[in-house]
Amino acid sequence: MAKKEIKSQFKIMAPGGSATPAPPLGPVLGANGVNPGQFITQFNAKTAAMKGKICSAVVTVYTDKSFAIEIKSSPASVLIKEKAKIEKGSGAPNKSKVGKIKRADVEAIAKEKLADLNTADIAAAMRMIEGTARNMGVLVEG
Repeated sequence: MAKKEIKSQFKIMAPGGSATPAPPLGPVLGANGVNPGQFITQFNAKTAAMKGKICSAVVTVYTDKSFAIEIKSSPASVLIKEKAKIEKGSGAPNKSKVGKIKRADVEAIAKEKLADLNTADIAAAMRMIEGTARNMGVLVEG
């Protein structure tokens, strides 16, 4: 079988298990030649376990109009907001802090995201997550 030729590749973020073809997803999919109905069906099936969480996906579109979806973990900022129980990060993170998380929470987030980070070392992954938390105005205790 001949190798499929890649037409385009793009990233999207959508709620797991409950994505709809309404904007913003529908127009992005249509502009890249992906059938929104087929995509939403496959995406929701693959992300059913992450119901309600925002998840990232890399979509590869081939010249024969077929596509492949690679599901990634939720963004670190979403996981940090969830653990800290806050709505959003601080507008001035160096001046006002909006929440706190424990080092054990940072380790749990790092383990969840380890496959998507550019390191295999859990300590380095934890430092990356701590940096994201610091830039959001969230203190890491412990």
